Amino acid sequence: MFLRNGLEPWHLLIVAVVLILLFGSKKLPDTARALGKSLRILKSETKAMREDSGDPAPAAAPPVTAAPPVTAAHTTTDAPPRPVP
Repeated sequence: MFLRNGLEPWHLLIVAVVLILLFGSKKLPDTARALGKSLRILKSETKAMREDSGDPAPAAAPPVTAAPPVTAAHTTTDAPPRPVP
């Protein structure tokens, strides 16, 4: 039925029996509730992280301006001109 050498329905039954024997029938609802609460917290935290990372850059950042024009200084060598501050 399922994948070859994969999980069969009787594997899931064995896992369920082991869980009941390990935790007891009274602890299973509490454990499931705690697991659900943990997953909800994890989901909300990851959603908050995604929203934080998607924010645009802060408005206080200065706008990008063009660089000042480059002028050549008089030199006696054949070196390329350097910008004048």
